[in-house]
Amino acid sequence: MGLVAQLASLLGLEVDNLVNRAKFSALVYGLISICVFAAAAFLVAAGYIALAERLGAIIAALIMAGGFLFMALVVYLVALVVRRRREQKLARRRRASETGALISTAAITALPLLARSPLLLKLGLPAAALAVFALLHESKDDA
Repeated sequence: MGLVAQLASLLGLEVDNLVNRAKFSALVYGLISICVFAAAAFLVAAGYIALAERLGAIIAALIMAGGFLFMALVVYLVALVVRRRREQKLARRRRASETGALISTAAITALPLLARSPLLLKLGLPAAALAVFALLHESKDDA
C-alpha cells in the first residue's frame, strides 16, 4: 500500500509540473500576441501616416479602409471555398458509404437465391465478388 501512495504522490507532482508549464506557456504566448498586435497596429499607423503625407488624410483613410475591407472579403471567399470543398468531400464519403451499404444489403438478400442454384453458385458468386471489389476499389479511388 505504501508503494501506491508513493506512486500517487509522484504522479501528483508530475501533474502539478504540467499545469505550471501550461500556465507559463499561456502567459508567454499571450505576451507575444500582445506584442505582435501592437507591432501590426504601428505598421498600420505608419502606412496611414505615409499615405496621408502623400495624398491627404481623408484619401489615406479611405484607402486604408478599402484595403482592409478587401482583405476581409478575400478571407471570407477563401473560407467559403474551403467550406464547400469540405462539404463536397463529406458528400462523396457519404455516397461511398451508402453505396457500400446498398451493395452489402443486396448481396445478403441475394445470398439464399444463389445458394439454391449450383450453377449460379459456381459462376455468380465469383462474378459478384469481382463486381463488389471493383465498385469498392473505384469508390476508394474517388475519395
